Amino acid sequence: MGQALCICSRGSITIDNKRYFFIQKLDEGGFSYVDLLEGVQDGRFYALKRILCHDREARQEAQTEVEMHQLFNHPNILGLTAHTFVDRSGKTEAWLLLPYISVSLLRDKGSSISLSLSLHSINVRGSREAMTVQDWAAQRCTISYRAPELFNVESHCIIDARTDIWSLGCVLYSMMFLQGPFDMVFQKGDSVALAVQNSVLIPQPCSYSEGLQNLLRSMMVSNPQERPAVAWVLDQVQDLRTCSPNTHTNMV
Repeated sequence: MGQALCICSRGSITIDNKRYFFIQKLDEGGFSYVDLLEGVQDGRFYALKRILCHDREARQEAQTEVEMHQLFNHPNILGLTAHTFVDRSGKTEAWLLLPYISVSLLRDKGSSISLSLSLHSINVRGSREAMTVQDWAAQRCTISYRAPELFNVESHCIIDARTDIWSLGCVLYSMMFLQGPFDMVFQKGDSVALAVQNSVLIPQPCSYSEGLQNLLRSMMVSNPQERPAVAWVLDQVQDLRTCSPNTHTNMV
């Protein structure tokens, strides 16, 4: 896929012989950018994720992301419309074209997300290993979703899947309130590293059940040793869905 691509002076691109107009930039991270596009043929909106691949390893990671999108076919998992690898000025960019889902659609229909909790248990022994983990986190973890223990990794500690639970809590918060718990902190230029040390504040009044609010609080405890395991989180979600009178709307 994506063999043919050109960048035109009118602010359009062509992928797989289909043309798309550039509308605006949506977001950017340390190694990727997301742009809003409009399909010329179908008039639909798309999100183009451009991943900067600085070396062969980064290109392989981008290819793995493509393969993960292609592996699953489910209405609640965002599908991959097209992809390509672009060589520009001696550097490679991976371009992933995805359907664009507006905030209003998420609000009306609810949203589902597929996560891969891939962080294995890491036994940090010494300051050198701690710095290695900290540098990895700075490169790979979006700052507003990064767990507190990854900002200043201690020289002797254990980092396991409970670090992912924090990030999952940030995603849950975003699904509930349509913005991340630390998005405004980052946008203002304040210290996210300091903000994550405090208890998460749930906007009030809140239309969600007390059970869901408590689940969110438990996932976003600053001390990773006090966070629940993913199995417990899944059990709580199932209990909330079972007890909720609004299961047909996915509201709990």
